[in-house]
Amino acid sequence: MATLAKPEEDFSALPDLPADVFTAPLKRPAHVGEDWLEPAQAQYSSEEDAIWNDLFARQMDVLPGRAASAFMAGLQKLNLNRGGVPEFGKLSEDLSALTGWSVVPVPMLIPDHVFFWHLANRRFPAGNFIRTRETFDYIQEPDVFHDVFGHVPMLTDPVYADYMQEYGRAGWKAMRYNRLKALGALYWYTVEFGLIEEAGGLKAYGAGILSGPTEVVYATEAESPNRIMLNVDRVMRTDYVIDDLQPTYFVIESFEDLFRQTVERDFDRLYRSLPPGFTFANSAVIDLDNVVHRGTQEYLLRGGRGSGAKPV
Repeated sequence: MATLAKPEEDFSALPDLPADVFTAPLKRPAHVGEDWLEPAQAQYSSEEDAIWNDLFARQMDVLPGRAASAFMAGLQKLNLNRGGVPEFGKLSEDLSALTGWSVVPVPMLIPDHVFFWHLANRRFPAGNFIRTRETFDYIQEPDVFHDVFGHVPMLTDPVYADYMQEYGRAGWKAMRYNRLKALGALYWYTVEFGLIEEAGGLKAYGAGILSGPTEVVYATEAESPNRIMLNVDRVMRTDYVIDDLQPTYFVIESFEDLFRQTVERDFDRLYRSLPPGFTFANSAVIDLDNVVHRGTQEYLLRGGRGSGAKPV
């Protein structure tokens, strides 16, 4: 992914966030430093471990046959079914032996430039808390289950692990061009909500799909959403929804395909051509799209989650 960030850049130091870069303002808790890392992983109660176990069991009822083979293999490699919230030290030891990554605890969503820096150094920041029974089905801010169960197994795949590191390095260039929102769209439609072609049909590799029982069935089987082959230029011009099921999913042929599409693209040229806002609605199908499935958009048109519409 050499065109995303200058190869000579030093990623060992936390980058400064320019004052004129558009990003969400986040207040740093007093107990963490500029790296936003918690002093230690939380000690989870027996009830919190039980919540992890119940969430894990619920996902395993729906993921076989719908989740990417790399994800299912990663679950086994990391032994995430051992019971209770995984201990980050052991998890990092196992993950490091496979692809050189580690998992580090953070208190909440962290600023973009800090997130990029951790990814650039093969550290995955994971929420240092778990949802409650009251928020069991839906939580707005990603917790340890979403981050560890949804994201970390994919980091056992060498090509995908390299993609994630290069995505972090790409943040430096996006900040220089003030196009963090566009780069965020790429993350959203690949790392969070990506689909991959595999034998037997489309499978999910995005963490936002893999950590939710409704979305994994909806993303891979429902008639409502569009499913379109990934085009990086198009994706980075496409709006997205953060609090409901996606109207559109983008599909890759392989993780090598995902890596190649980003490596070979001149991102300096792309950023110069991008407008500040998005060009395409999240439900749009445009002329250049290679469409796998053109959705009915019934779920969206009926009002989505807020209306009680069925995810069909």
